[in-house]
Amino acid sequence: MRYLLVLFILFSFAADTQSAMGVSPSEWMVQLSVDGEPIEGWPLVWDTRSVHLLARDGSLRDFAPEAAKDFRKTADVFRSYTPSEFRAVLLRELGQSYEVSGTGHYLVAHPRGQRDRWAQRFEDLYRALVHYFSVRGFQLGEPRFPLVAVVGRNRQEFARYSANQGSPVNSGVLGWYSWQSNRILIYDADGGSSSRDNWEETAATLIHEATHQTAFNTGIHSRYAVPPVWVAEGVATLFEAPGVYNSRFHPSRSDRINRGRLRQFQQLVPQHRPELIRDLVASDRLFRASPAAAYAEAWALTFYLVETDARKYAAYLGRTAGYPAFHEIAAEERLADFTTVFGDDWRMLEAKLLRFLGSVK
Repeated sequence: MRYLLVLFILFSFAADTQSAMGVSPSEWMVQLSVDGEPIEGWPLVWDTRSVHLLARDGSLRDFAPEAAKDFRKTADVFRSYTPSEFRAVLLRELGQSYEVSGTGHYLVAHPRGQRDRWAQRFEDLYRALVHYFSVRGFQLGEPRFPLVAVVGRNRQEFARYSANQGSPVNSGVLGWYSWQSNRILIYDADGGSSSRDNWEETAATLIHEATHQTAFNTGIHSRYAVPPVWVAEGVATLFEAPGVYNSRFHPSRSDRINRGRLRQFQQLVPQHRPELIRDLVASDRLFRASPAAAYAEAWALTFYLVETDARKYAAYLGRTAGYPAFHEIAAEERLADFTTVFGDDWRMLEAKLLRFLGSVK
């Protein structure tokens, strides 16, 4: 019956601030242990089946009420780890062969002696995304946590750390961002050497995953109600183009074209149909059935929308990020979000999309 006690305490705290049942009314903190691991954080949403808690390290924890032990309230206001606290946590996890470099928004854990190779790159990408969306009408917030990236020394360390985080990776994966842990994990494919090809491959992964992380921490996407896959991947593939992630040195619109995704999309054109766009908006099925086509379609639609009417696109992103915590967005809601902003004439939208992408040089 321990879970009943946990729920009673949660509901009692909620009642103190006259909140709706099951939704955290304010950012109070609790401490508890799950499977022997101590956790301190803010309970966001709970019911008889699960508790969703935002931990002080920025990770999202989901556990059954009966799994919680030693439950107690610790503070009236949620407080994330400070950068110095977070640095200590990372060094305990990774050991003394790593160091942690801080920039304005990032804490990057990397092999000793490689600060110049990593830390500022992450910060520059963060600033590029903020600038890109700010000038296009999107109001971004400041991250409430230090943004954490862990750079493995080699493939083996990356795979081992990924497995420890509960996400084993296959041999083709160079890096990934987890919205649950709120961390980027990546490794240096050339081991710190000067191989241009290997570094460009690593850099492309870094750009894509850092875009995800920044978008989920500035309000472009919500970590508590994850957006449609095409929305998240559309933004990330958008930033793979030099004119987006480095517009200072690549200022023309042609530089904002993701040439690799454009070539993939052009292969789809002979079989393209209006229903493909509608299906992409309503469901994530295409990403499971044909990932390459799905990524190309997500980039193409995102690039078209943001280049032709950035204000509407910002309004649409605001809708996808505005759902209550842990709400599962139904297909009808996904379609309504899109058609409210862009209309529901899928045939006309397809014609405009194909004509626009057929004209880019």
